[in-house]
Amino acid sequence: MSDRGYRRPRPLSPLREHLRDTFWFAPTMGFVCVFVLWLVATELDDALVRLLQREEAYDELGELITFSQDAKTIVTTISSAMMTFIGVVFSISLVAVQMASGQLTPRVVRIFVRSRISKLTLTVFLATFLFSLLVLSSYESESDPRRVVSVPLVQSLLILVMLGLSLLLFVVYVSATLRLMQVGPVVDRIARDSLRVLGRMPRGPRGEDGPGPETARVMHEGRAGVLRDVNTARLVRAARRQDVVLRLLPRIGDFMVPGTPVLAVHGGPVPPPHRLRYTVSVSVERTLHQDLAFGLRQLADIALRALSTSVNDPTTAVQCLDRIVQFLAAVAHLPLGAVHHRDRDGRVRLVQDGPEWDDLVDLAFEEIRWCVAGSPQVSRRLMAGLDDLLLLVPEDRKKSLVRHRALLVQTVERTVPVTADREFALLPDRQGIG
Repeated sequence: MSDRGYRRPRPLSPLREHLRDTFWFAPTMGFVCVFVLWLVATELDDALVRLLQREEAYDELGELITFSQDAKTIVTTISSAMMTFIGVVFSISLVAVQMASGQLTPRVVRIFVRSRISKLTLTVFLATFLFSLLVLSSYESESDPRRVVSVPLVQSLLILVMLGLSLLLFVVYVSATLRLMQVGPVVDRIARDSLRVLGRMPRGPRGEDGPGPETARVMHEGRAGVLRDVNTARLVRAARRQDVVLRLLPRIGDFMVPGTPVLAVHGGPVPPPHRLRYTVSVSVERTLHQDLAFGLRQLADIALRALSTSVNDPTTAVQCLDRIVQFLAAVAHLPLGAVHHRDRDGRVRLVQDGPEWDDLVDLAFEEIRWCVAGSPQVSRRLMAGLDDLLLLVPEDRKKSLVRHRALLVQTVERTVPVTADREFALLPDRQGIG
């Protein structure tokens, strides 16, 4: 079978995703950049003072000293107000995130944590505060142009630029936070992230011959938690050096406890422990990095909460069904199931199980179908989505869709006693009730 389109795993992909799930890395790098920028600006200011003194341009240097002393008032105001500003802004943001998680699902908090604009805004705010303190330390009490050593002219201009950037980012950040509280942008973000995961999946053939007889197993020795992602590049490299085939036993998203098997070895002994170190990442919750089904899980959670009696918001459930149908349509013709990762010579070195088509369909529709009783808007949208997918998917994938369609009809017939109401609830409508 052809391997055209196969994407070899990138070694730094897990590290990059782990850093995106942290809120400390961007501000830390911002602090480092601020120190470098301050050193460069200080050197430029010192060089400018030395040049003017060498040219004996004391009048011009005196004007620069006067300007820098006037700018010192602004810098002092910025340094004293910035931390208060940061505290107020992010306190309000955390309240907004808490409201969004209560209204939709707690999993939306990860959108805020991974948001580039949130991290950039916090980084620039903290960098502005730190840079203002460094600039204040550069001011001298000496005002004689002949004896002054440094005039923080470039530094003062830079702090004003950073202040303007902070104000601009504040407007963008508030807009992004308000979007987090709206259903449409949140489900759209989840769908786009899920499709991005789909785009990173290897496109190699599925359904190949098995890896051969199993010769050994590797047990999980770390902490208990959810299998978050796997460093496939490192596992492929370890299997290639040992000339074996590795098979990942749990799926991404499975909960693992110490002592349970995590890898099966085929064709030889277990690779040395140092080569398998840091290949499996366990965390407290699932992420979308390699988890193809997690996006559907989030959309189903939002829809189920919207259909609960305490919320009773069928329109939100319809919006979730829109994105669920979009995602299933995107994977309708793609190979699913076990993924075979290859080395540079094209030999299979790692077999990783993934969700099949039926697994994704059940995850997308099963729980929602149980809650459509009494909500014709959702049943009509669900019926339309199933009919659309039946037109898109190949013949061998229609069975699960037909099953869910039949069960939906049975559910409505069982819970809606009036014939006219049943016919209305089962009429396909992409808007629910348009």
